[in-house]
Formats: sequence, structure tokens, C-alpha cells
Amino acid sequence: MSQIPGTVVMDKQEIKDTETAKRYFDAGQQAEADGDRLAAIEAYEAAFTADPDDVGNCFHLAYNLDLVGEEDEALHLYEQSVQQPNPPLNALMNLAVVYEDRGQYTKAERCIAQVLATDPNHPRARLFMKDIRGSKEMMIADETEKLVDQQHVMLDIPVTDFDLSVRTRNALRKMALRTLGDLLRVTEADLRSYKNIGESGLDEIRSMLAQRGLRMGQAVEQQQYSATQQAVYDQAKSEAGSDAESLGRSVAELQLSVRARKALSLLNISSIGDLCMRTEAELMGVKNFGMTSLFEIKQKLADFGLGLRTLDDDA
Repeated sequence: MSQIPGTVVMDKQEIKDTETAKRYFDAGQQAEADGDRLAAIEAYEAAFTADPDDVGNCFHLAYNLDLVGEEDEALHLYEQSVQQPNPPLNALMNLAVVYEDRGQYTKAERCIAQVLATDPNHPRARLFMKDIRGSKEMMIADETEKLVDQQHVMLDIPVTDFDLSVRTRNALRKMALRTLGDLLRVTEADLRSYKNIGESGLDEIRSMLAQRGLRMGQAVEQQQYSATQQAVYDQAKSEAGSDAESLGRSVAELQLSVRARKALSLLNISSIGDLCMRTEAELMGVKNFGMTSLFEIKQKLADFGLGLRTLDDDA
């Protein structure tokens, strides 16, 4: 039989699959209504196999697998169901819950943002967004606390544990410089004033500290900054006017990348005001901190109408 030009011949198997999928889907709905979860999953699996492009088959199978604890498979199916141009809001909500349970807060936030873009007044999504952001802040705070604890542990390591010459170790012992942290509290000038520390000894110490992203006199510099920080901060508050509240907020609210957050924690920066007291050079001096992180921070501060301290501010 010849085909009439301009018409489309439907594949009988496609029609059969669609019809089969509908029949199994209806069976799944009935099994759910009867409270038979396993039968519902069996029916939805058959419907999904027959027509995997139907978002309803995909979502209902994911939802029921989620309820019986098959989270990995449910996650895969939820992700597939939200790839459609207009994904079901319930699929986005449930996917966000799975992401949050796994600590993937950015992905969860993205799902809820998509729900709110469609329905800005969605009550459950609005509440869940607050929970996700709160969880993100707690995670960032935990990471920061861990970094600080790790730094404290590192600074308590005895200098005798490092590969220094006997002469250098003896000289440091006589100067009562017993830990890595002690070396950050003295400058090169201090060490040079001691007769048993020569250039070779200084080179050893510089190299050992540099391997750990540290340098001599670092703690002294931080103390000097803290001595002037409050005055500069108070001045910034008075000049900022309505921005004063922003200066007191946690840097966690900037939602920075992990690399940028680590750099700020190493500088003991906890508030936006603390960050505004720092210069570009200070941030760039932190190990593994590059131009990408600097640009990110400047952009985030600009959103609050703020910026980093410049050398002109000290004039």
C-alpha cells in the first residue's frame, strides 16, 4: 500500500507502547489508592519501560521508590523528570529534598529557585528555601571552624618536627621559639638580631614556612591590623549610613566559593566589615588565592555597595 504524500505513518509499536504505558500507569494509580506500594512500583516501572519519555511515568516511579528508601534510583529518575521544558513542581520539590539530605545545598537551592520562578508564592517552596539557606550557612560555619581548628593544630607543631639544621634548631630553642606559631610572632629583623641565626638559617625557616603558606611576622602584621581595624570600621559605618547593617553581616551571606571562603578563614575574616578592611594585596597574599577569587569577592561586595580597602584609605 503506497503512502499518500504529506501524511505521517505512525509506528504501530509506538501506539502500542503508549497504550500499554497508560494501562500500567492507571494500574499504578489504583495500587497507590489501595495502599499497595510495591504493586504500584511494579506498575509504574512497566509504564516507564513502555514510555520513558512520559514525565508522569517517570515522576510517579521516582516518588514511590523514594518512599520505600530506594533513594539512588529515585534521585536518577527525579533528575530525568525535571529535564522537561515545564517540569512538575512536585518533582523539583522532591529532588530538592533529596539534594538537601545529601548536603548538596546549592543544587537544592537551584531546584527551589526554579519552583519560585514559576510560582513566587509557593508556600512550601518559600519555607524550604529558608531552611536550605540556613543549612548552607551552618555548613560554611562548620567548614570555617574546622579550618581554624586545623590551623591551630598546625601552629602548635614543635619546630623540632621540621627538617631544619641542628644549628638552626638550637638557635630557635635558645630564643624560646618552640612552635610554628612562635615563628609567626617574630620578624626577620628579630631573628637577624640573634647572633646564631645567619642567612642560611633564615633561608631554611623561610622555605619551611612558605611550604605551609606562612611567613615570619605574619601574626605581628595581623595584630597591627586588629589595632587599627576598629577605628577604620567605625569610620566606614558612619560613612556608609544605610550600609552599616551590611558591614556587620556574616561573610557567609556573600555565598562565596569554597576556595574564597578558605582564604577568608585563614585571615580570620568573619564579617563583611572585616573583609572591607582588607586590601587586594592582602587577599592575593593567601596561598591558592587567585584573580578569579578576587574578582568574585569584589563582585559580591559591589552587590552591597561596598568594596575592599585601598591604599588611599590609609592616607
